[in-house]
Amino acid sequence: MERYPTTAALRAFEAIARLGSVSAAAQELHLTRSAVSHQLNVLEGMLGFPLTEKKGRGLVLTRKGENYALEVKKALSILMEASRVRDEEEMVGKLTISCAPGLANYWLSRKLSSFIKKYPKLSLHIMTPRFPGDISNEDADLFITYGNGSWPEKYVQQLMTIQLFPVCSPHFFHLQGGLGHPSNLLKLPLFHLMNHTDWRVWLAANGVSNTELEGGVIFSDANLVQSAAIAGQGIGIGDNMVSGDALEKGLLIRPFEKSIESPRAYYLVTSPKNVERKDVRAFIEWLEGLISDAQSRYDRPKRGTL
Repeated sequence: MERYPTTAALRAFEAIARLGSVSAAAQELHLTRSAVSHQLNVLEGMLGFPLTEKKGRGLVLTRKGENYALEVKKALSILMEASRVRDEEEMVGKLTISCAPGLANYWLSRKLSSFIKKYPKLSLHIMTPRFPGDISNEDADLFITYGNGSWPEKYVQQLMTIQLFPVCSPHFFHLQGGLGHPSNLLKLPLFHLMNHTDWRVWLAANGVSNTELEGGVIFSDANLVQSAAIAGQGIGIGDNMVSGDALEKGLLIRPFEKSIESPRAYYLVTSPKNVERKDVRAFIEWLEGLISDAQSRYDRPKRGTL
């Protein structure tokens, strides 16, 4: 393996192995069933061999799965003991996170209560970068940023891949009387993030190529694109994380089902020195659990479509 399994994936597998089912593991871990299944699939993909197999209506461990479960149980026991010692040393001080504006506004800021409850004496500061991909702010201890993963001499951990697709408000959709073929989008106000690339790639993937995109509005961050789309001003390119909550609440819809994978992704970036800090590690572990649950919920192509 080129990288270590996440703690979330190991915990999910250990619970499945011990309890004998994905549903029971999900209930114990306070996650959705699909989130636990996602973690199992990720872990098996990293290892290169199956850990479970179907038997009747349930799951059983493979021979390799049984052996791996024993080792995972030992490893988690060591980690739990280390966490117990860490938690006895009450977490205090200040932790500053720089997060991409769209993700901060529409996702992270709505999930913080569980972290605050766990570490009530740790002062958490959330800021946004001056421009997309900026990791130069010396006041930030940890960056959640969007980019291509190339930050030399930094600790870099990919959080999630991103699926891109058009989004608009239900009111805007019905005002147009439906949108029909993707080529009809060229007649409507389009919102762009930084440049025309995302729209050009999505349109080409949907049979509309060699297109000169004129007009529309170019925004500096995804937060503004989504706000304008929710307000019914036009159509933007959304993604499975920033747009997920708005889709579930019906503030946005997906007028077309097809999505494309972004060449960029969300990453955790910090210095090799900072990643050893107990407050930074605590935040990363908490974030991994959130990401696992969010991706399993939001990576459903028909959610929020008409």
